[in-house]
Amino acid sequence: MALAVVDAYPVPADRAAPSALRPTLVVGVATLAALTLALRLPVATTVVGLALFGIVHNVLELRYVSGRFAGILAGRLLASLVVLVTGIVLCRLWPDGGITARRAEILLAYALLAVAWWWARGGVPRVRWWAGAPVLAVAVAASWRHPDHHFVMLAHLHNVVPLFFLWEWSRHWNTGRRAFRAVNVAWVVVVPVLVLAGAFDGMLRGAAARLGPLGTFTSGPLAATYTPPTWLDGAVALRFLTVFAFMQTMHYVVWVWLLPRHAPSATAAFDERVPALRGGRAVLAGVAGALLLGVLLISDYRTGRTLYGAVASYHAYLEFPVLLALLVGLAGRSLHADSARPTSPTSPTPPTLAEATDALVPADPR
Repeated sequence: MALAVVDAYPVPADRAAPSALRPTLVVGVATLAALTLALRLPVATTVVGLALFGIVHNVLELRYVSGRFAGILAGRLLASLVVLVTGIVLCRLWPDGGITARRAEILLAYALLAVAWWWARGGVPRVRWWAGAPVLAVAVAASWRHPDHHFVMLAHLHNVVPLFFLWEWSRHWNTGRRAFRAVNVAWVVVVPVLVLAGAFDGMLRGAAARLGPLGTFTSGPLAATYTPPTWLDGAVALRFLTVFAFMQTMHYVVWVWLLPRHAPSATAAFDERVPALRGGRAVLAGVAGALLLGVLLISDYRTGRTLYGAVASYHAYLEFPVLLALLVGLAGRSLHADSARPTSPTSPTPPTLAEATDALVPADPR
């Protein structure tokens, strides 16, 4: 499949030729390294990775998405989304909220998707737009009935989302597009399937991780967070934990290393939009946040982890309306309509989500 989107502000394409090999090699090498760590040290990889890169990747992911897709995350839509995500933050911080808080978060999450879908109505054929209503209804019902499965799915889905952004980012590449997309499909789809199928069971290690001031962690409680409840017994739970550790590491590679270094256009658009965080200030803000999180995790890991989960709601949920826009632009379009690709807009006024999704076109699948 292939997809493309008009850049929100006049953001120049990051054309890869003749250096397309570099990001492809970065992803390939990172895949091997992340898989090795996840297989041998799934517990330590998960805990230490979050402590070191959790906040930093939040900041850099928001910088990329809000820079490259500023025409979608703007105006009343952005204000509505921020209000809804703030409600989710409060649900996650609610003391001993239990199932009530979790179900409230589920409703707010689907309300966020419903708002984004409503704003997309002008750029989607009417029949397709109306078809989204029963899909959302079925999804809400399933999540409401099985909240534990919902949050397991959400944790893994968040790590899958970079594939769509990387696919879109590479749409204008003159060379190397196929190889780059193939290596990303490999780490997002092929490797997790192999791990879950038991192909690497002989290499799996679920030993406890003694992490000094952070404490000692065992695989059981972590695996319960990332495994569907029906599969918590036996080796399957360790496989799910390994998949999460691997995907989380690759998630950090994409947002902390790959896109900041190889997608300067998004950073430039963000700098224009938020001058206060221009240049390296966003990175410094992320590092400062990471240090504060580290202090909290060391003093009280449970409290620090809860606070991180709440703050991380903004970057995790704000990416879904953009993902929806990309998927809407892909659905029902010819995969060979390169001649319809629009140029970047020159008006200083950002388009609405409806206008942006209307301009979504398929990219050359080369």
